[in-house]
Amino acid sequence: MAPPLVLLPSLGETRASWDALVPALSRGREVHAINLRGHGDAPWDPPYTFDRMRDDVVDLLEARRLDQVDLVGHSLGGAIACQIAATYPSRVRRLVLEDVGALRPRTPSPPQRPDGPMPFDWDVVLAVRRQIDDPDPAWRDDLARVTAPTLVLAGGPTSHVPDDTIDELVHRVPDARRVTIAVGHLIHARAPQAWLDTVLPFLDG
Repeated sequence: MAPPLVLLPSLGETRASWDALVPALSRGREVHAINLRGHGDAPWDPPYTFDRMRDDVVDLLEARRLDQVDLVGHSLGGAIACQIAATYPSRVRRLVLEDVGALRPRTPSPPQRPDGPMPFDWDVVLAVRRQIDDPDPAWRDDLARVTAPTLVLAGGPTSHVPDDTIDELVHRVPDARRVTIAVGHLIHARAPQAWLDTVLPFLDG
């Protein structure tokens, strides 16, 4: 049987964003979709730092006795997945990063809070945006410590993630390859079959 599969969603999304894919992913493997801190039923408890989100996920792996997993992360979830794979390389057998680029300093663009209730704490958006706008250089440097074979999915020209930052991430991770599915940032939602057709063979090795 394949190792357990852990799915990490993007900023502003909960584990429910993976629901449509879970039936296919669950054939022959145990699947755990996890909410990041500040989202859904995870603690809405600042500070919302990348390090704390990484530690939350690792603590959950410990609590569920998941010693080694295949790890999938979309956007923010991918940034956290990189930290897990770099800090705890023996825990991650294979790594899938969906539309994640190497973090570089950028000009801040303050987000506007939507009206109505949300399934996440708005403060987590502000905190994450600050860390993306002015990232810790160690995040990029630590990519060299990822030992897991890594598949990087790019959303193509309609994604807001700069294409050259995805290329940089692929270059920095020692065993990484890139596949473009040109449907924008929400690859697994907009092209679920193409996502599965690309990810499942990679996970199966």
